[in-house]
Amino acid sequence: MEKVLGFGGFFFRAKNPEALAKWYADHLGIDEVPGDYDTPCWQQAAGPTVFAPFTQDTGYFGSREKSFMLNFRVRDLDAMISQLEAAGIEVRRDPDSPYPNGSFAWLNDPEGNPIELWQPA
Repeated sequence: MEKVLGFGGFFFRAKNPEALAKWYADHLGIDEVPGDYDTPCWQQAAGPTVFAPFTQDTGYFGSREKSFMLNFRVRDLDAMISQLEAAGIEVRRDPDSPYPNGSFAWLNDPEGNPIELWQPA
């Protein structure tokens, strides 16, 4: 069976795409999409990727109006939380972390989309 190699992109609607792309670049280091074909796009580090559909009534993402949650792997969760909080962004650390698979924290982007930060074990 032929299999996909990984995610090639994540595309979603936004009220203000330009401002949201800048927020992700400024606070999470995700490069904005280049305006030409010669400039390379953001390259993620190799590592585990979890692809997990949840039930429609899950409370894990926070607001039930949101149908997805972005999960980003981080090298140093404490440093990332400090960086975000210094920028005035509220971050909720998982009080039960660490787990056998790592540590977690949550935040929302300016449009309310849920984000999970994951430092793998």
